Amino acid sequence: MRQGLVLGMSTLAFTVCFMVWMMFAVLGVPIKELLQLNETQFGLLAATPVLTGSLVRLPLGLLTDRFGGRIVFFLLMLACVLPLYLITYATAYWQFLVLGLFVGLAGGSFSVGIAYVAKWFDKENQGFAMGVFGAGNAGAAVTKFLAPALIALGTWHLVPKVFSAILFITALLFWFLTTENKAHRSAGGATLREQLLCLKDPAVWRYCQYYSIVFGGYVALALWMTKYYVQEYGFSLQSAALLAACFSLPGGVLRAVGGWMSDRWGAQSVTWWVLWVSWICLFLLSYPQTQLQVTTVSGPLDFHIGLNATLFTVLLFVMGIAFAFGKASVFKYIANDYPKNMGAVSGIVGLAGGLGGFVLPILFGALVDLTGVRSSCFMLMYGVVWVSLTWMYFSEIRKQPLLGNTAQRLQGE
Repeated sequence: MRQGLVLGMSTLAFTVCFMVWMMFAVLGVPIKELLQLNETQFGLLAATPVLTGSLVRLPLGLLTDRFGGRIVFFLLMLACVLPLYLITYATAYWQFLVLGLFVGLAGGSFSVGIAYVAKWFDKENQGFAMGVFGAGNAGAAVTKFLAPALIALGTWHLVPKVFSAILFITALLFWFLTTENKAHRSAGGATLREQLLCLKDPAVWRYCQYYSIVFGGYVALALWMTKYYVQEYGFSLQSAALLAACFSLPGGVLRAVGGWMSDRWGAQSVTWWVLWVSWICLFLLSYPQTQLQVTTVSGPLDFHIGLNATLFTVLLFVMGIAFAFGKASVFKYIANDYPKNMGAVSGIVGLAGGLGGFVLPILFGALVDLTGVRSSCFMLMYGVVWVSLTWMYFSEIRKQPLLGNTAQRLQGE
């Protein structure tokens, strides 16, 4: 009973926190028009909350190991309510950026909740439980459903008001319906230096690289796709947000399936195939809209080469599923290798993933400003995934079979 409440309420709280964290994916579009921002400025606005949400993941993970997830999660949500509401009164670009930094604290909820939830489950079910919790990433899709509806009802000012009320109510429900097990504070007596010794482990940095793709790339595209649909295909804000949710929704809710797959076949096998599927999708998504003219004896022939909105959305949907599986498989690695220090390691890996989600939207905007090619965002991610595949092959795959529960086999050795 207590396990179920902890998992259910933690997942709900993380969903709401992620919804808040991704708010500028939709809210940034009318603000961009209001303030006449260029692509790079929009990328910075959308990514600013991701920066603080990433930087606080490590300290929040350490605090969770020391004091327990319940109190840290509750206080974190309360700390975001006021700055979220104050966005309603912002008028200048710098005000949105400053308030976005404070609202971004909500993104640190992942390293708190993942360590809190994992310790309530045995090793055989941890992957699935962490996957269920991680399905809170679907908060990005909730934003795309809810925020455009609120903007249509009134103005963009209604979004931060409603979101702050939802966050406050969720914090209270979480506090009264969850409990804490003091035995789970495994690192309670450890010093900060002892907790950070895991940084010397090269495997931690490898997991950071994987997570910067499957989570950092997910966050970046979740922030970028609404505007992409508006500008590339001419959809309205409401329609663009719904189509962008075809990436965000499976990228969140199917994380539990990825956790189950990782329990069954091993984190390594799932992560390897996730990277391959992502690499292929990004190759196809990278091709820009192209006009060709061929001169023939009967006159010029015009050809158009490019993805239409339907095929584009299908590829995004497939990649969203792959990212969902990958996010779960990376944390199965961590649960297997660092059961006693999971808060610290999940904070480090989460920090790397979040920083990917911060840097990529800014680079997306800069590339569009420099090249004028909107699909350049996918070209960039294609290159990053290629680096990850190469690193994984030489560090892991070359020495292991591609199928089978490698996690269990390595433990047996």
